[in-house]
Amino acid sequence: MNTKQNYINNNDTETIFFDDFTSSDLNRSNWNVEVTGQVVNNEQQAYVDSEETIYLSPGNKEANGILVIHPRFQSGFQSPQGKSFDFISGRINTRGKFQFTYGVVSARILLSAGSGLWPAFWSLGSKGPWPQCGEIDIMENVGETDWASVAVHGPGYFGETPIVNKKYFSADHSTATWHIYSVELTPSDGFVFRIDRELLYRVTPPMIDYYGRWVFSDSKYLILNCALGGTYPYKTNGVNFPYLGIPEETVRLVQNNEAKMLVDWVKVTKL
Repeated sequence: MNTKQNYINNNDTETIFFDDFTSSDLNRSNWNVEVTGQVVNNEQQAYVDSEETIYLSPGNKEANGILVIHPRFQSGFQSPQGKSFDFISGRINTRGKFQFTYGVVSARILLSAGSGLWPAFWSLGSKGPWPQCGEIDIMENVGETDWASVAVHGPGYFGETPIVNKKYFSADHSTATWHIYSVELTPSDGFVFRIDRELLYRVTPPMIDYYGRWVFSDSKYLILNCALGGTYPYKTNGVNFPYLGIPEETVRLVQNNEAKMLVDWVKVTKL
């Protein structure tokens, strides 16, 4: 069992960021809550600042304190930009509150099953527009319980980036159980992605240079979110009704409050 006690010592001198979500409310000195309302990637949700979609739970013996990102069905929700959505969800980031350049970034996460759910743990560079700022996908999933993906995006290698890999899980260790997703980033060796401390994928600077340009020497911030539907889920499941990338059974999961992204802790250590 990947318990917090087995993997975390937030008092060591190498830790530069740690949140185990054991307080009563989200620590807003660490996290910004994003509010959006324009359509991006054909996603079907608006992100809102609400205790309905982002809250902390006391947890249990497997996870003492949990961040819950909880998508909700809210037919006809109007965003501040006047767009209409049937789903709301949560997205938080550390921009301007905690940023890093190199180090090891980890989080312990459990995902609900549900084709078309699109949870992610990732990072963006703080300078310039996307993809020039650089994107690191430490964990991305579209509701399939037997795999999760990692990827790197930047100028010349974005969207359907060639710098991508997947981890396949057995049924008894699926993404619906707790896993630790991490990436180690150094200027000389590039990226080392691991799941439960096991090596998944190495991305070296020459690999980046082959496709485009290295843009990962500037500061970065962390993001946790759960999108619904859109282009990436659609390319995986081929569903375009009742919503792009979201089948009816997943709509029912959301309506029944059974779709959640759980985060036990997030940690960044220096090298």
